[in-house]
Amino acid sequence: MDSSACKLYHVDGFDSREFLETYFSHKPEMVFGEDSLIFPIENLTKTFTAGHIKGEILIDLSTGPIIHHLYAACEFFKHIIVLKATDRCIMELKRWLDTRTGAFNWGHATQLHVDTEGNRDQLQVKEEKMRSAIQHVIKCDFEKENIIEPLDLPPADCIISAGLLDLISKDHNDYKRHLGKFSRMLNPGGHIILIGDLDAIYIRIGKNKMHFLRYDEDFARKALAGEGFVIDCCKVKETKVVSDLCDYKGIIFIAAHKGN
Repeated sequence: MDSSACKLYHVDGFDSREFLETYFSHKPEMVFGEDSLIFPIENLTKTFTAGHIKGEILIDLSTGPIIHHLYAACEFFKHIIVLKATDRCIMELKRWLDTRTGAFNWGHATQLHVDTEGNRDQLQVKEEKMRSAIQHVIKCDFEKENIIEPLDLPPADCIISAGLLDLISKDHNDYKRHLGKFSRMLNPGGHIILIGDLDAIYIRIGKNKMHFLRYDEDFARKALAGEGFVIDCCKVKETKVVSDLCDYKGIIFIAAHKGN
């Protein structure tokens, strides 16, 4: 498919609830759970419980209003700052944070986390800890050099970016440019965790087909090395999903730190 016919995530916007229902829900027909929920949760839990990544501030730069990937992190960081490109995503996220009627139900993801951690009776405690850890949700603009201009944030000890670079990057140079912006938001020696889809061209959200950057593991590794990162862990999972909703071939999880 010609990716030029697709809409651009942070420019054209999308239905954030449709996105959650299609790719992250607990519905029986939701076929992406092994890739979008289980694989990230298991790898994030292993990464954080190893004890090497921790600190004061974590910045989340991820697709849509997802929060499931932050459950493991909230045990190791005092402050989580979430940056979003659209008002719709911010509204959807705040609906969950404020426990408002109609909020997306992340109970299945919370259960996956507590099961993975071996704390099955800590479901409510985990959700409360997550809500208290996410202290700021800020709108950003990925076309600006300082994406939260005119604001400034203190340097982060860790950045998590799940799926976002895949969607906001028009080409490989754009990916590197955005990665460079993320890198400059980190403390020296800070960590970055990237989760992405490999060899994809598009993702369908409702009636819209959204642009997806096509890249492989080798490109992701070289892009990080080009920004001075040292890769600590890289896991790739080949997908078993066959769907016309998204044409990705696999999932990549990379944890890296800024070299001296």
